[in-house]
Amino acid sequence: MPVQFDVDPAVARLAQTTAEFVREVVVPAERECGGSVHDAPASLRDALHKGAREAGVFAPHVPRRWGGHGLDLRGQAVVFEAAGYSLLGPLALNCAAPDEGNMHLLEKVATEEQKERYLRPLAAGEYRSCFAMTEPAPGAGADPRSLRTTATRVPGGWRIDGRKWFITGADGAAFGIVMARTSGSPGDPGGATMFLVDAGTPGMRVVRTIETLDEGFFGGHCEIVFEECLVGDDQVLGTVDQGFAGAQVRLGPARMTHCMRWLGAARRAQDIALERAASRTAFGSVLGDLGMVQQMLADSEIDIEASRALILRTAWELDTGSAATQLTSVSKTFVAEAVNRVVDRAVQICGALGISAADAPLARLFRDVRPFRIYDGPSETHRFAIARRALKPHRQPRPEAAVDS
Repeated sequence: MPVQFDVDPAVARLAQTTAEFVREVVVPAERECGGSVHDAPASLRDALHKGAREAGVFAPHVPRRWGGHGLDLRGQAVVFEAAGYSLLGPLALNCAAPDEGNMHLLEKVATEEQKERYLRPLAAGEYRSCFAMTEPAPGAGADPRSLRTTATRVPGGWRIDGRKWFITGADGAAFGIVMARTSGSPGDPGGATMFLVDAGTPGMRVVRTIETLDEGFFGGHCEIVFEECLVGDDQVLGTVDQGFAGAQVRLGPARMTHCMRWLGAARRAQDIALERAASRTAFGSVLGDLGMVQQMLADSEIDIEASRALILRTAWELDTGSAATQLTSVSKTFVAEAVNRVVDRAVQICGALGISAADAPLARLFRDVRPFRIYDGPSETHRFAIARRALKPHRQPRPEAAVDS
């Protein structure tokens, strides 16, 4: 089957409208708050949502049944890149992490009752949510099998006990999708279950918002404690003991949508660098006439185009039913590092302007893209998995040990 990279004309128009909305409405709002939305008022989010609805670009990823445009991943790739041009663009379109990934997971895994209770208001922008899997060491992190939070059977439901941290958007979230161990021990490959836990449930507490390098996620990154937190059987998401498998429904596409959004940030950094290189005079010529600057600009163009091609190829694989496990790891690793290189080069080209947070957005872009090499699996973990999969068909069976007769 040939790989299809064509962009439907309707999707192209939606992407163009998104790009215009982001430049005219969202970028000014980003300037006003300095790109920091960890503690931003809900009124900012509400105003951006209102603007996106009026522009006709709200919820591009959400199935039409729930009020969105119903784009597949290839369509999302084009529109999400346009949204990611501003740190607040995905927030405005209601396609920011973690809500976007949670919508996808709920649409695929939740019961009809759970969809009405959680997905419908989330898709409409009435709720925010979080996905609570990561734990302080030695708990679940890059290796989710280290999961230590437990869910124990009690009459009518489950009791959750444990601690989570770096849970994006937890402050102010209406509910969380919480991963807890329902069987086995830390290190076992199975035994996890996902639970839908409403904010305000006794025993669930957000104990702090963690100060981090990046500030572009609404609700910040939080630490949550669960102490005898009781939930009903109707709040199990998916199948008991199959939580890791269920989470894969979310993780592969969510890695790609992260790539799409961050590619928009890289494109913005490159545009700033190009404008600076074409106008700043030094040593008797504009910067863009200097060979070293030309090389940096060219390398960034290569990184952007290669990233876009990888995203589209992987999106096509996912759209056509493939798990695309290897490609999602390859794409996530390459794009995360390429985006960092593009933004870093832009800072270097712009010099003092590049590190001035008040005069250009590059400093805040730099802060926000650096953690991307860690989020959704650090590059090193993905490289380990990529190599292991590549080696698997080439491994020779080990010879049987000699046995004395």
